[in-house]
Amino acid sequence: MKPALSSTEPKQPLGAVAYREIYRRIMTLDFEPGQRLEEKRLMALLGIGRTPIREALMHLSDDFMVESHPKAGVIVRPITIQNTRATFAALKVLEAGVAELAMRQEISAMLSELEAANQAVKAAITRMEIIELVEANSRFHHVYARCSFNEYLVNCLHKVRCETNRLAYLSYGNEIDPDRSLQTHYQSVVREHDTIIETLKKRDENRLKKTIHQHVGTFQERIIRYMAS
Repeated sequence: MKPALSSTEPKQPLGAVAYREIYRRIMTLDFEPGQRLEEKRLMALLGIGRTPIREALMHLSDDFMVESHPKAGVIVRPITIQNTRATFAALKVLEAGVAELAMRQEISAMLSELEAANQAVKAAITRMEIIELVEANSRFHHVYARCSFNEYLVNCLHKVRCETNRLAYLSYGNEIDPDRSLQTHYQSVVREHDTIIETLKKRDENRLKKTIHQHVGTFQERIIRYMAS
């Protein structure tokens, strides 16, 4: 079966379509960590030829979502404690770097994009659409990265966010902390997004960095709890 595309969407190269479809299945754990991804099965599943599938797998490898092993072939990158710690350490450093650079940029156009992305987060929470929530949250943080006007930071954060989106799907879709309900967690995410927007408007670098550290720290704590349970 071919992946369904809206008639209003611009036609995309098949490699991009294959990337999106495989990535989404990895993000939602439909393709499980450590699972082997066979080209023929992917071709049949997506209704896409070998060359676009190979292009997609190469792109996914660049984004640390799959790994190539001599005997096993291409597998979904495992979720490990070591990888998770490295992911969050990178996220804290990179997003703090964005905060520093954003203070010296003209970001008024980005602020409306951030507000729109956070509205999409709220709408997804209301509908309890977890995939939409993860993707809206990812858009928010991508726009935040763009506030740096630094393509290296934006690219690095894209790669880190590819992995954190998979972890976010776990965080947003499961009751993890008995002392902190899922709805309470959702409310804190939205509230911290609002604070990020406010501090960018006021150019309050110290408060922005503090909010980012708290935002990432809460996310990290939830994932560590999940992995330990």
